[in-house]
This record gives sequence, structure tokens and C-alpha cells, in this order.
Amino acid sequence: MQSSAHPAPQGSAHPGPVGDSAQRGLLTERIARRLEHDIRSGAIEVGAKLPSERELAAQFGSSRNVVREVLRRLEAQHLIEVAPGRGSFVREQGAGEARGYDALYRAGRPTVRQLIEARLPLEIEMVRLATRHATDEDLAAMRAARDTLESATDVVVKARADMDFHDAVAVASKNPVLRIMLSSISGMMFEMMLRSNSDPSIGEPGVPHHPEIFEAIEARDEDLAGERMREHLMLGLRTYGADLDVQVDTMARNHIEALLGQAQGRR
Repeated sequence: MQSSAHPAPQGSAHPGPVGDSAQRGLLTERIARRLEHDIRSGAIEVGAKLPSERELAAQFGSSRNVVREVLRRLEAQHLIEVAPGRGSFVREQGAGEARGYDALYRAGRPTVRQLIEARLPLEIEMVRLATRHATDEDLAAMRAARDTLESATDVVVKARADMDFHDAVAVASKNPVLRIMLSSISGMMFEMMLRSNSDPSIGEPGVPHHPEIFEAIEARDEDLAGERMREHLMLGLRTYGADLDVQVDTMARNHIEALLGQAQGRR
């Protein structure tokens, strides 16, 4: 299997500093995204054996530990089967797996603007319901995600905590349909969160973020929670610039490459 190098990143605005642990997480994201794309698109055929851990590490310029983490993720997604002593093989995808919502959305090549437009009505209604129905357990889950997001320095950890916060709000809404709808776009949301949690230009002062949203939920103020969620999501429309009308996949790939390039340049 041959993987061509991606073009130089364009459009990512002044990414913040990236440490060694964050670099490892970003490398994992880059390799996993590339292999997942090649498997889903058929560039790597069903039944094909992936290169060895050593070969993949050399191909992508990473450690074997990173490659192992990528393979575990692909196995958990049922994209590959790992046969001890034999290697990793691409699995045949059933109709449900091949036509999952995420794959369908990506086939439409959605832009950052379109993802934000979709999230606005979904998450504003979700946070209003969460404000009304959240239990102490729900509030504790939101609080934990908020605290991790506020304290983490690793961009991948921050992005996961960001996603955990929004998922906790979905759980607290007590509407399983809304949570499934949010989950169906979680992959693209995570890609946006990688950008928003590492790009200083998106940390616009005075815009309600997670602590303020949580504060409104905890106070049981539905109108304020809805308004703060709206302001939080609208931030992207003011800060993404030219990337607003770029495909989400492309934006995320370019930003990951920019962050990795910056980390390598500082060595």
C-alpha cells in the first residue's frame, strides 16, 4: 500500500504551541484518518494485509506505539481484524457499517459553515432540555468534562473533553433521539474541536464558553443556557474566516498538518 503525502496546509490561522504529548495525539489522528479514509474508499481492498507496525511507523514518521494505538482504533471501528502472528487485515464492511451516518455526511462534502448551521438548532434545543431535566449525576459529568477541558494542555485531550461536555448535555436532555443525532455528527464535531482548542484566534474574549454554559444549566435558566450555547456555536462563523466554506475533512487535515509542522520546526 502506498500513501501519497498530503499537500502543504493552507488556511489554518496561527495555531498555538504543541508539546510532545500533543504531537503524539495529533500523529495518531493523522494516521488513523488516512488509513480509515483509504479503507472506506476502497483504496485498500477488503482482505488486504496492512503493512507491519514497523513499516507503518516508517511510512508515517511515527513510533510503533502510535501505530499500535491507530490499529486498536481501527479494530474497534470494525475496519480491520488483527490476527496474532499474522498481521492486520481489512474487514468486509456490512451495509450498516458502510452506510453509517458519518460516511453519508462526508459523502456530501459538508463545509464548516454547514456543520455549524446544523449544530445550532440541535444543540440549542438540547441545552434547553438539559437545563430542565439534568440530574445531579448529569451535572457531575458536565463539570468533569469542563474541568478537564479547562486544565488540559494536550490539544487532543482538550478536544475529547470538549466532545464529552457536549455529549453530557445531550444525555441530560433525556431525549435519546437528540443524543443519537448529535452522535451521528460527532466525528466532524471532533475535527472542528481540534481546531477550536488549538487556534488562539478562536478564543474570542467575552464569548460564552463551557463554564458559562454550565453555569446557566446549573442555575436552571433555560433562556440563558440557550443563548450562551448559541453564542458559543456562532463564534465559529466569526473566527473561521476562509475555512468556513472549506470541507470539514480538509480543514481538519490542514490544521493537524500545521500543528505537526510547527512542533517539528521547534525541535
